[in-house]
Amino acid sequence: MISSLFFVLRLTVAWLAVYIVFCITVHEIFFRGRNGGEGLMVLGGFVLAAITITGAFSHVRRVRLIAGGVDAASLSRRQRRQVEIPLEAGEAFDLVDAAIRELPGVHDVEAARDSLQVRGRIERVNPYPGDTVAWKPVAAMNALRNQVLATVTPNGEAGSVTLICEPERAGWTDWFFIDYGTNLENAEALGRAIARRVAERRRTEQATARQSATEKELTVAKLSLLHAQVEPHFLYNTLASAQLLTRTDAARADEMLGNLITYLRYSLPRTEDALSTVGEELERARAYLDILKIRMGARLHLQIDVPEPLRAVLFPTMMLQTLVENAIKHGLEPQSGGGTVWILARSLDSSIAVTVADDGRGFSAEGGGTGIGLRNVKERLRLAYGAAAGFTIVANFPAGVAATITVPNSTLGTLGTLGTATAAVGVRHG
Repeated sequence: MISSLFFVLRLTVAWLAVYIVFCITVHEIFFRGRNGGEGLMVLGGFVLAAITITGAFSHVRRVRLIAGGVDAASLSRRQRRQVEIPLEAGEAFDLVDAAIRELPGVHDVEAARDSLQVRGRIERVNPYPGDTVAWKPVAAMNALRNQVLATVTPNGEAGSVTLICEPERAGWTDWFFIDYGTNLENAEALGRAIARRVAERRRTEQATARQSATEKELTVAKLSLLHAQVEPHFLYNTLASAQLLTRTDAARADEMLGNLITYLRYSLPRTEDALSTVGEELERARAYLDILKIRMGARLHLQIDVPEPLRAVLFPTMMLQTLVENAIKHGLEPQSGGGTVWILARSLDSSIAVTVADDGRGFSAEGGGTGIGLRNVKERLRLAYGAAAGFTIVANFPAGVAATITVPNSTLGTLGTLGTATAAVGVRHG
């Protein structure tokens, strides 16, 4: 109440002061040394005071409707807001720029990205177009425009936005004119627009995170299924072969069972986020291939070139095994002469490339499977590493396929976001 009364009184006194100066000047020019015109001037003062008070009262009432209460800050024609946006300064600037451009009546928007400032002009709409009073000194500037200035200040990972909504005229005019709360409206509208856009962005991010989590759960479920299956026909064939060898070659039967135990040890299910190492995955693949060498005999050859320092690098479980199984099933088993499987590892800056290659039938083979295993590899890499990992599969020379998985070169306790590097290592048979 006190703020309202002071505002009305201040506006009335300002106009009456100007009117008194005007009357004194007129009297000195036209009625100097004579009496006359005093009554008319007094009447004009009362009329001016009445018009000023009614206009100021309308301003106070409208501000109360907009803000739900009145104080010196809300009654002012110049509004300042400080808004914290939990986004990087560049993203916060884009968000504020879009919010200003959607204000009703805005035009002449100037955005300076380097200085993180946005300026615009807003047509001032008369909220009471039905008012029939012909002349209102206190509302004489209603036909002019308002303006808005937004400045984004970087604050670490967030952006602090300063909003200034004011008339186009200088500060001294605040003693005489009102805006019916239009700048308060603009400041409130911008605050709501920014809050809505931030909330919408958060909802989008949460939806994306939920989708990624669902995709990850699905991929983990597929991986668990792969673990659970552990190639039943491979197990049955291996056990049958070992049973047969116990009658004819006990040493080879013992070797086969030892390799099977090693294979099963490294095939035990892990938690969904657990990573293996290149060395552990290599031991699983070697055990698998050693079993097949006993069964396939001279048809299968194996060459491994994995430097010892790279064996401690973290590596997703079952991925190397998937590539090895594909090389056997779709590359070497279909051809009568068998062939060679190569397992190679190379360091590439901050990444490591692990390649499985064969000299089998290659991409031209018919009935090459469903490709579920390779799609599973790609999806798991994307979910685990994002852009920091890669998968390529190319034709080997002179025959076969070379598949390469590239992951960040990190050991236990140092896993982080590293540079992206992808490579495909071709293996030439000769």
